[in-house]
Amino acid sequence: MNLSILSEPFFIRALLAGLGVAIVAGPIGCFIVWRRMAYFGETLAHAGLLGVGVGLLFNVSITLGAVVAAILIAFLLLALKRQQQVATDTLLGILSHTALALGIITIGLVTGAVTGHLDILFGDVLTVSRNDVITIWIGALAVLAVIAYLWRDLIAISVHEDLARAEGVNVQWVELVFLITMAAVTAFAMKIVGLLLITALTVIPAAAARRMANSPETMAVWSIIFAGIAAIAGLLMSALYGTIAGPSIVLSASFLFVLTLLKSQRN
Repeated sequence: MNLSILSEPFFIRALLAGLGVAIVAGPIGCFIVWRRMAYFGETLAHAGLLGVGVGLLFNVSITLGAVVAAILIAFLLLALKRQQQVATDTLLGILSHTALALGIITIGLVTGAVTGHLDILFGDVLTVSRNDVITIWIGALAVLAVIAYLWRDLIAISVHEDLARAEGVNVQWVELVFLITMAAVTAFAMKIVGLLLITALTVIPAAAARRMANSPETMAVWSIIFAGIAAIAGLLMSALYGTIAGPSIVLSASFLFVLTLLKSQRN
């Protein structure tokens, strides 16, 4: 076991990038858990993969492609949520897997093999550059600012949407902004845990935090702590034992969730 790797610049950059995603994945995850929107997050992630394929096809930034595709899907999701003919979860399932299939096909046609882009699916945080770290932290701080600004309205909608509307909250606008922030987080977390695992990084720490908190604010803080610990533990596992970084981070988050389950059973 070579501990000197922990002081290498690439590992420090990976650690900073992982923590940057963790501080925003936690609060976003809280609202996903409260509003039972995990499937929405999964759909946005799969849309991001389609955006990556389109980005490769037209030779533009794959991050930009992921952002644009996820935001377009966010608008579509909001519109679909209003219709009454087909159940929302059914539509989400269709849209999610259609976007996933189109993304994989597009990447395969452009590059000749999807296996050459497994970092997009499962993350490759150990290869992040200095510019990637800066972009992640700027994006994370921007998303946190949006969440802080909409905190009361998001809480109100999470508690009771109709009551929030009666109290003057512009529910549709708040939902749209929240979905766009989810789309942004999906795009800039792509290198950390990959598009197929980003929903897990938001949901699992928040689910663990729910068992430790007695208020929305403390749950948000605990979710950041758990996401940060998962990022650090996963990166250590990846650096020391050669495991893939993204799945290692998610596995660490799952371990923390199990620990909170054991704690609640003892209490």
